[in-house]
Amino acid sequence: MATGQLQTPIAGAPARFGSRALDAIEARLEAERERIGLWLPVALGAGIGAWFALPAAMHWIGGLLVLAGGALAGWLIGWHRRLGRMMIAGCGMVAAGLLLVWLRAVWVAAPVLAAPATTEFSAIVERVEPLPAKGKIRILALPQRRSDLPPRVRLTLRGEQAAGLAEGEAIGVRARLMPPPVASLPGGYDFAQRAWFDGIGAVGTVLGEVARAPGRGTARPSVRVRPSAHIHGQIEGSAGGIAAALVTGDRGAISEADEEAMRRSGLAHLLSISGLHVTAVVTFAMLAAMRLLALSPRLALAGIVLPLAAATGALAGGGYTWLAGAEVPTLRSFIAALLVLAALLMGREALTLRLVAAGALIVLVWRPEALAGPSFQLSFAAVTAIIALHESRRMQAFMARREEPWLFRLGRGVAGLLITGLVVEVALAPIALFHFHKAGLYGALANVVAIPLTTFVIMPFEALALLFDSVGLGAPLWWIAEQALRALIALAHGVAEAPGAVATLPSFPPWGFALAVFGGLWILLWQTRWRRAGAVPLAVGMAALLAAPRPGLLVTGDGRHIAAALPDGGYALLRDRAGDYVRDTVAEAAGVDAPLLALADLDHVECNRDFCRWAQGEGVARRIVLASRGRDRIEGADMAAACAAADVVISDRWLPRECTGRWMTIDRDSLAETGGLAIYLGEAPEAVATLKAGDEHPWRRPQQLSGNDEAVPTAALAR
Repeated sequence: MATGQLQTPIAGAPARFGSRALDAIEARLEAERERIGLWLPVALGAGIGAWFALPAAMHWIGGLLVLAGGALAGWLIGWHRRLGRMMIAGCGMVAAGLLLVWLRAVWVAAPVLAAPATTEFSAIVERVEPLPAKGKIRILALPQRRSDLPPRVRLTLRGEQAAGLAEGEAIGVRARLMPPPVASLPGGYDFAQRAWFDGIGAVGTVLGEVARAPGRGTARPSVRVRPSAHIHGQIEGSAGGIAAALVTGDRGAISEADEEAMRRSGLAHLLSISGLHVTAVVTFAMLAAMRLLALSPRLALAGIVLPLAAATGALAGGGYTWLAGAEVPTLRSFIAALLVLAALLMGREALTLRLVAAGALIVLVWRPEALAGPSFQLSFAAVTAIIALHESRRMQAFMARREEPWLFRLGRGVAGLLITGLVVEVALAPIALFHFHKAGLYGALANVVAIPLTTFVIMPFEALALLFDSVGLGAPLWWIAEQALRALIALAHGVAEAPGAVATLPSFPPWGFALAVFGGLWILLWQTRWRRAGAVPLAVGMAALLAAPRPGLLVTGDGRHIAAALPDGGYALLRDRAGDYVRDTVAEAAGVDAPLLALADLDHVECNRDFCRWAQGEGVARRIVLASRGRDRIEGADMAAACAAADVVISDRWLPRECTGRWMTIDRDSLAETGGLAIYLGEAPEAVATLKAGDEHPWRRPQQLSGNDEAVPTAALAR
């Protein structure tokens, strides 16, 4: 009896502790009840992200079962508790996100070219994208009468090949086609994934002339191309390219140097039509409509000026979104503008995080794959950070109107803009480092000048110039816009070339990125003191980034380009004639912002016509590397000794059986399975591959076409 009396209170302690914990969580959730709904798009996005992160259908189904278990646990906690309802709804939204993107990937499935092929075929031009800065034109084409080719291919032509080419036109081409390329190095841009959701089954370059059949299609440029061509005729060079980007989203005329300067200075967001541009168009259209409609006493007294002006702004924003191609940032901004207009008409507060959450839900349901791209992440992170900052009590108190000299008001406004820029830079830094391996450090300062210059000078004068061009009076306005654009470019170069303007780091571990994003959202979306807990996962995620080691060797997917880390923090390339694209890709993966040296020019590297040999690393991490760079065939017996003396052997060719390194041998066969490699030569060497074993995402195992059927002669179109 005494024993039973002692056990009862001990056995009841866990139950009482669990009950107190649930009560404490309920109290927290009750205090945050207005913010709980903001987590619905986060849960939907978590499911979409889980589908991209998990490799196979078995894992996706297992994830759905785990979520079903989580929903059951919420039901056991009880629907009467907020925690129970949140667990049920949250697990349901995560499962919905996983199923949504899975179904979307199946829905858009299209055949993909199996291997490179050179062939002739006829096609209908679906879309034309001029690239004046590169002297090229990129088109989406629909091959005709070729069951062995994908239904949609992307082709690149020289400017003279495609002069006057228009959407809807029938053409005949001879092209070198290849499957959509995967990332050449781990952590790089995977075009194969993007191409899958865009329905692109091959990419290639047109060889020779293009046969034209104007009678089968329109010869009139598209609505999007015509404004861009008109703007380029008024303003030359990159200034004209930026002017066109602000109107149509066409960035093809911006030189690579100027575009890189915009990225490094933190001004690249101005080139992507998003909130700033759509808001300006809707606001100007709405204000102009209100002024004009208010001239009618009848309309003013009827109280319909505001609804009509809001409708005008919505139509202007919709037209602008359509003209700009309805990309994710533009669409998100247009949806947000519509919600703001609806809130104004209802007399509700317009700019809230609920608006951002609603916009995110709409975009994710419409295009769930957008979550994986930097465009969606950057645009929504920036808007969320801005609104969360200005909803905080301290910021509202700082920016509140008060009686003070105009100079103080101006200083307060500039300080507010600078604080906003700093918060946005901090919010976007993990995303930029994860996707691009670099982030601008002076973007907040640059935007203090660039945003007002773009909003109040460049865009208004450009819009007026386009309007006055209808009567031939736009030249003075174009001159003003051009000077402002050149000032913007000069600002970008000045900031980009400043010492320490860019932070570069190697690949961000995906789990660290996920923790950093979750911690940032926890801080931004909650209001009470427990938001501070988000600093823990944010700090852990950023620590994972800062602690990420530099790869000792980088090997591209084709095996031709090898980069080796140097003791001073730089990298050297095996083939010093590599193009700018390869150099940029390697520099991003390595996390460096310095020119890549030539490996053969270094003192510790021994090279002949066929191979280079050097020691990589120091101490216990020291490894001997042997890399091929010639094209001549070498007998296995002649290579055996050199290979056996090396820890790592790398070749873009097939190596004979006699050539085997002590730790790793990389050749064409192995690279076909692994893709590009990042090799870490520490005490426990590790190789990270671009292609993961067992990856069952549809773009990894698509239906493949040979591209080897009998070609349709391009001359047949002329007949």
